[in-house]
Amino acid sequence: MALLPILQYPDSRLHRVALPVTAVDEAISLLIKDMAETMYAAPGIGLAATQVDALWRIVVIDNSATHDQLRVFINPEIVARSGVSDFEEGCLSVPGIYEKVPRADRITVRALDAQGQHFELEADGLLAVCIQHEMDHLDGKVFVDYLSRLKQQRIAEKMKKQRRRGA
Repeated sequence: MALLPILQYPDSRLHRVALPVTAVDEAISLLIKDMAETMYAAPGIGLAATQVDALWRIVVIDNSATHDQLRVFINPEIVARSGVSDFEEGCLSVPGIYEKVPRADRITVRALDAQGQHFELEADGLLAVCIQHEMDHLDGKVFVDYLSRLKQQRIAEKMKKQRRRGA
């Protein structure tokens, strides 16, 4: 397994749309393991393949307190949604920035698991928000895209300054 570099906003690659996974083969399984290791090391609770520059519709999430309940969503699709959330979101691709984003509080998602088996999951609260946040990445959206242009510009400048200081 390997730690993968996480793309940082405003990198244009974060706006690419991921492709469906056609087969859960050895390469996809390795990517899932590397994504999980990367997410845990960051540390974070969710990571989309597009954030590590892999254009596949894959999301890994673990919002458990013990960090031992990894969930894998391959080719996820939301089939039902209701309610409104009020969680403040952050993102491994936009470190240090937190904002509220309009999301459904309850969703039903269909996907394949890490073994390529179909499943359906009803989620609410933080897990529902996290799934929606990560699925946005698969569609080329970053949570700051929901904010005003002025906030987006300020965040982009802040991220560029952080990178310059770190270089």
